[in-house]
Amino acid sequence: MKKAVMLGALAAAFVAFAAPAASAAQGDSANGAVYTLTNAASGNGVATFSRSAGGTLSLVATYATGGNGTGANLGSQGSVALSDNGKLLFAVNAGSNSISEFAVRADGLKLVTTFSSNGALPTSITVHDNLLYVLDAGAKSISGYKIDGQGRVESLDGSTQPLLGTNPAQISFSPDGSTLVVTEKGTSTLDTFQVGPHGAAQPGVSSVSAGGTPFGFQFDSLGRAFVSEAAGSASSYAIDASGAHAISGAVVTHQAAPCWLVVTPDGRFAYTANAGAGSISGFSIAADGSIALLNASGATGSFGAGSHPLDEAVSSDGRFLYVLVDGHHTIGGFGINADGSLTPLGEVGTLPAGAVGLASS
Repeated sequence: MKKAVMLGALAAAFVAFAAPAASAAQGDSANGAVYTLTNAASGNGVATFSRSAGGTLSLVATYATGGNGTGANLGSQGSVALSDNGKLLFAVNAGSNSISEFAVRADGLKLVTTFSSNGALPTSITVHDNLLYVLDAGAKSISGYKIDGQGRVESLDGSTQPLLGTNPAQISFSPDGSTLVVTEKGTSTLDTFQVGPHGAAQPGVSSVSAGGTPFGFQFDSLGRAFVSEAAGSASSYAIDASGAHAISGAVVTHQAAPCWLVVTPDGRFAYTANAGAGSISGFSIAADGSIALLNASGATGSFGAGSHPLDEAVSSDGRFLYVLVDGHHTIGGFGINADGSLTPLGEVGTLPAGAVGLASS
C-alpha cells in the first residue's frame, strides 16, 4: 500500500463548503492550499485543502505521514511547516517522535521520508533554506538537520541545545536564518539561539517575556518578533545576539487566552487566535514595530462562544486568514481587508479531535 494515501474513514468525515471533487481541487491548486494535521494516535495524516480565487476551501485528500500523533492538542504553534519555496511540507509525529517530509505537487502531496526527531514529543518545526530545526518538548531541547528535498536528511552535529525554560510552545528561524527563537510558556521567557556558519545552534540566551505565558509568534520581514501571550496580551520584540528586547510590551487583547499569532506578509497586521473567547484580535504594526489593537474591544473576528480557535495561517498573497477552530472541528476563513478588518468566508470540514497545526501557501 502506498505511504501517501487518502485515509478513507477520515476523509469520509470531511464535509467541505465547496465540492471536493479531484478535478475541482486540482483546478484551484494555482490559488494555493491549506494544510493541517489530524494528529491521530492510530496514524497521523496531513489534511490538504485547495483554495479558490475567492478564498474558500475544498478538501483534496488526507495523506498518511508514516507516523503517529497523540490524539490531543500539542499546546504549540508550528507543528506543520512549508519550506521557503513552498515545494516541501514537514509535519511532526508527536506520538512516534518523528518528522515527515512531503513533496508538494499540483495534484497533492507525496511522502518523501519520515525520520527521527532526535528527541521526545516533537511539537514544532521551522525551516530556512536547507536547514530544519525541531522543538522536542518532551526532551526539552532543539535539534537541527540538513535537508536536500530528495529525502536525504542529515542530522547536524552539535546542533542539539537544551532549552532554558519550561513548557515550550514554538520554535522559529528569524528571516535571515541567523537566529532561532523558542517561546517558553512555563517560565514566561523567550530563548534565542544564534545559528553558526554550518547551521549548528549555539548555546541559548534567556529573556523575560513582556507578558505572561508567551505562546505563538511570527517574525516580520525586518526580523522583529510578534508574540501572543496566553495570559491576555501580545508583544513585539527586536531580536539580536543578546536576546529579545521589547518594542511594545504586553498590549492587552481584552479577549481570553490569545495563544496563536500570525503576521501578514506585508508586515502591516498581526492576528491572535483567542482560544478562551472564540475570537480573533487584529493589530496594526507601525514602522517602528509597535503594535496597537484594530478594535477597542479586541474582537476583530469571531467564531462564537465555545469555538476555541487555535492555529492560524495567512495565505502567501496576504489576502486570507485561516484558523483551526477546535470547538467546531473545522477550518474557518476570513478575507483580510485593506484596513486589516476581516470578512468571514465560512468554515469547512469536520476534523478529528486533537487536530493541530496550520500552514498555507
